[in-house]
Amino acid sequence: LCFAQKDVFQLKDIEKIAPKEKGITSMSVKEILQSLVDDGMVDTDRIGTSNYFWAFPSKALHARKRKLEELESQFAESSQKKETLQKSIEKSKIGREDTAERAALIEELAALRQKKEQLKAEIDKYRECDPDVVEEMRQTNKVAKEAANRWTDNIFSIKSWAKRKFGFEESRIDKSFGIPEDLDYID
Repeated sequence: LCFAQKDVFQLKDIEKIAPKEKGITSMSVKEILQSLVDDGMVDTDRIGTSNYFWAFPSKALHARKRKLEELESQFAESSQKKETLQKSIEKSKIGREDTAERAALIEELAALRQKKEQLKAEIDKYRECDPDVVEEMRQTNKVAKEAANRWTDNIFSIKSWAKRKFGFEESRIDKSFGIPEDLDYID
């Protein structure tokens, strides 16, 4: 509509003209116009209390030219990158021709990798004899022992409190809470 008449319109003008000339229902004109504004195909500006809408063919032409230039630039960059990669591939192939010596080296490499995996598995098998692992186990055990003694101390404190507060016998507390009679600190 704006292209055809090359004029500036207000919303109320477009709502009157669009149903007659373009067959658009007057209820959807505002939505369609807003969509065109959002897509940058129609320009809008507020002058005073009115909103004006326009779209000129030259703007669309300039937008297409800019897009074409942008795509041509991307194409040139991609072509340059492709050429560089092709040269890199050719350069990488030098010295990697399939020869008997190269095949023997590849086979030897595969055998050495397999041997490495076997040795690694064997080392893992004897890991618990490693002095570092043993020392780590000792430290872990020390922390666990301290935690167990701390919890034992907490249990004794709660039992003492319950005896004082409620007058319960120690054997009754042990039985009610499933505390073993031989509970003691770990040395």
